[in-house]
Amino acid sequence: MPDRSFLSWPFFEDRHRHYAERLEEWCAANLPVAHDDVDTACRELVAKLGKDGWLKPTGVDPDTPAPLDVRTLCITRETLARHDGLADFSFAMQGLGTGAISFFGSPEQQRWLKKTRAGKAISAFVLTEPRSGSDVANMDMTAERQGDHYVLNGEKTWISNGGIADVHVVFARTGEAPGAKGLSAFLVPADTKGLNIAERLEVMAPHPLARLSFEDARIPASALIGESGKGFRIAMSVLDVFRSTVGAAALGFARRALDESLKRASERELFGAPMAELQMVQGHIADMTLDVDAAALLVYRAAWTKDMGADRVTREAAMAKLFATERAQQVIDKAVQLHGGDGVRKGHIVESLYREIRALRIYEGASDVQKVVISRQTMGMK
Repeated sequence: MPDRSFLSWPFFEDRHRHYAERLEEWCAANLPVAHDDVDTACRELVAKLGKDGWLKPTGVDPDTPAPLDVRTLCITRETLARHDGLADFSFAMQGLGTGAISFFGSPEQQRWLKKTRAGKAISAFVLTEPRSGSDVANMDMTAERQGDHYVLNGEKTWISNGGIADVHVVFARTGEAPGAKGLSAFLVPADTKGLNIAERLEVMAPHPLARLSFEDARIPASALIGESGKGFRIAMSVLDVFRSTVGAAALGFARRALDESLKRASERELFGAPMAELQMVQGHIADMTLDVDAAALLVYRAAWTKDMGADRVTREAAMAKLFATERAQQVIDKAVQLHGGDGVRKGHIVESLYREIRALRIYEGASDVQKVVISRQTMGMK
């Protein structure tokens, strides 16, 4: 059994503890799933998660709006990631993909949330471009106002759920001002003429990813999310919330790696004694345990701070994301080492964790970018 003592920390309320217990039971009964056909697996996971009510935390309820509970999002991602990385991905993208709609969408736009929260529609967050990457303000894609419509032209890449999403939140340059002040956000359904899947992208831990092209894609002016020219602020507000959850997913991977290592150390014998009696092994276990607890403290501090009403948690979320993902990589690497040849055998759980964790140090702001964010926040720079 994984260590669940962290749920007694003062960051959580009884409702979070009860939620975590129920989700753990669901995961034990339903995960992992087969990853042979990733698109099909994701569609089925979203449908199952939605049917059983686990997608409700990913977006506001349009009928009874209330702020997203970031602690619940983090508990969910940590628990799902510990059982199945693809399940975590499927859950996470329903929240990230519709975050702008939850926070800034019109009542009409928020009708999509009924579908995404029920698992009846898949969402995508369409921000990254081939040239700009982490430099969001340097975006090239344009959205030109033409009467009662906007016309989108440009290209996006590394888009999670690209190729299977039903609805996209797309960021484009509307030109109110240079740089970050000239971007806007739009709701773009998958059947929009001119939106094309230019390329499906394969990565070492299979997820549905694609490069999208927009060629005179015409959308109504009502597709604008929030105010024109406020797209950068919208994107950063969404990342402010969901960046902490990336740290939670990394934490789930790290906990699973630690659990597998404890099992290995107790069952495997070396030099006539259990591995667990070797001081070097004990040292690795100590380092892994320390990294897991420290990451959990940072993740749930950021989530708690946001839930307590903080307008922005840029510094806290960046710290949580940076530390949890970097340390999880080290924890998992130690797990691979402790498993020896089995640790690099295709299909072994620690081998899959080794592939899963690497991308988390890149997406939603690479580790190097998080260091810039933290330093600027600490020094009071804009």
